[in-house]
Amino acid sequence: MYEKLFKLLSANITSDDTALCRQYFEPVLFTKGHVLEKEGKVPGYLYFVVSGFLRLFHYDERGEEVSTHINCPPGFITSYFHFADQTKSSENLECITDCALLRITKRNLDILTQQSMLFKDFSISVFQKSLAYNNNRSKELATLSAEERYQKLMQDYPDILQNVPLQYIASFLGMNPKSLSRIRKKIH
Repeated sequence: MYEKLFKLLSANITSDDTALCRQYFEPVLFTKGHVLEKEGKVPGYLYFVVSGFLRLFHYDERGEEVSTHINCPPGFITSYFHFADQTKSSENLECITDCALLRITKRNLDILTQQSMLFKDFSISVFQKSLAYNNNRSKELATLSAEERYQKLMQDYPDILQNVPLQYIASFLGMNPKSLSRIRKKIH
């Protein structure tokens, strides 16, 4: 399960780095529908997605689910700011499909980044990419039409369209499922 993470890390990964990775990242399997992290609690882990799809979501004022992030493996997912600050999250993290993951606690991530310059640099890069992703997503929700957002998702993350239920995709794109169905019919 570690090979995808090693590949993502760097061609310069050393045997010491791989040993540290195996020491601090725990391999876990979860089934579809499992909620890994619940709102109102401090996120316990940062997850590296080996396979499967997960989503971050919260409940709006009407009690309806709003998907704020859907991952596309391989990559990392958690409620980043709450994980980093160790504060209570307003989001839930749920498996959309069966998932194979590597997970690490904040404490162990801190130890790992102190022991390995490769992991320190990589950790900073992951956090920067998360900030950029969230910034771009906010811009897209504010400036692109619903159809443009769907077309961008089709272009950038086609695997999501094949593996994630439409109601989660619609929520993630800031529309209701009926609007998404109309857009899909128009495009296809």
